Amino acid sequence: MNLKRLDYFCQLAQLGNFTRTARKIGIAQPALTIAMQKLEQEVGLKLINRAEKNALLTADGKVFYQYASALLEQSQQMSLALEELKGGMKGEVSLGVSAMMGSYFFPELLTKFKKKYPDIKIRLIDQGTDALETMLINSELDLALVRCNHENDQLRYTARMEEEVVAAMAITHELALKTHTNLAEFCRYPLVLFHEGYFLRESVSHFSKQNQIKLDIRMETNLIELQKSLVKNDVGITTCLARTLVGEHEIKAIPFIPKMSFKLGLAWKKSHYLSKASQVFIQFFEDTIRDGE
Repeated sequence: MNLKRLDYFCQLAQLGNFTRTARKIGIAQPALTIAMQKLEQEVGLKLINRAEKNALLTADGKVFYQYASALLEQSQQMSLALEELKGGMKGEVSLGVSAMMGSYFFPELLTKFKKKYPDIKIRLIDQGTDALETMLINSELDLALVRCNHENDQLRYTARMEEEVVAAMAITHELALKTHTNLAEFCRYPLVLFHEGYFLRESVSHFSKQNQIKLDIRMETNLIELQKSLVKNDVGITTCLARTLVGEHEIKAIPFIPKMSFKLGLAWKKSHYLSKASQVFIQFFEDTIRDGE
């Protein structure tokens, strides 16, 4: 079976449109149409509803897509394995991290890793932890640092670490005089928050919806330094990890009561082929966490 046609078909199924798919692949639309016609002739099934705008794939096409996706993934994993058999500590690791952890935990770790393994390329993807978990399950990432308070049975986890979420405000803010706060009190003030889908926003959003509190959100941003600047200038208060405020003299951090924390772990899909490069990174990450304890 022609793997290129399978790849075209899977991309068409994902995008749902011949024009967009042809543009993404970099071929003319008629060429894509011909490739799909040849694929249908090869398998002896009608896979695409050309007359239906809202249902691109036929029932047979939807079933075929599941098998085609799995076959393409296995082909990619086989290619990686063959490359590794040729020797050398090389390769690429697609690694997912949140903006917060990417800014304050990974720079030093990745610098040390690259010095030790200069020929291993790290492709870093910044997303919220929920999105990263979905990307792992969809085999779009090799590894990701995700929450593991409630583990997904499709993933494996290692190197677990716990992080506390604190409230942060300018040292001149009235909350800065307190030793602790709670979400009810926190939600009464103007806020600078991460976008929805990020763990540092999640607890606040859940609490406000549950208690029908309308939040006064002055700014939503995932840019850490911008968020700090806004907090320093008393635009609003925010939630953050205590580690991100080390050395900050204009921002005060106070804990929540009850304590707000989450567990993170380096995770990968159970059925996903772990390249030698990925295995090396996992071991390096585990050693780093253990040495830091």
